[in-house]
Amino acid sequence: QVQLVESGGGLVQPGGSLRLSCAPSENIFIINAMGWYRRAPGKQRTLVATITSSGSTNYADSMKGRFTISRDNAKNTVYLQMTSLNVGDTAVYSCYAVMKVTTISPPRDFWGQGTQVTVSS
Repeated sequence: QVQLVESGGGLVQPGGSLRLSCAPSENIFIINAMGWYRRAPGKQRTLVATITSSGSTNYADSMKGRFTISRDNAKNTVYLQMTSLNVGDTAVYSCYAVMKVTTISPPRDFWGQGTQVTVSS
């Protein structure tokens, strides 16, 4: 079973930065859109940012100017560079991708298990 594997979460002080990474656990035929969502304690999951296979990006308003999503298609990896972090950014960040695992499989959604980001002094 293909999984999305995230890394890079952790504890950071307010004003600090972190970079998250996400890639599938095995070779994939093609990856379409990729993105990041987050779930803060006691809240619903919300969009952080998405990026298409051609590099077009979309951000939630509160992340614009602070977060940058990018991808390396050769490595099948999506990144989320987060700067100027504040306590309100504390959440579990989950990776998302629309992938065709093989040449004959239909594209479908995949989710990572999530990585904890805690912003605290």
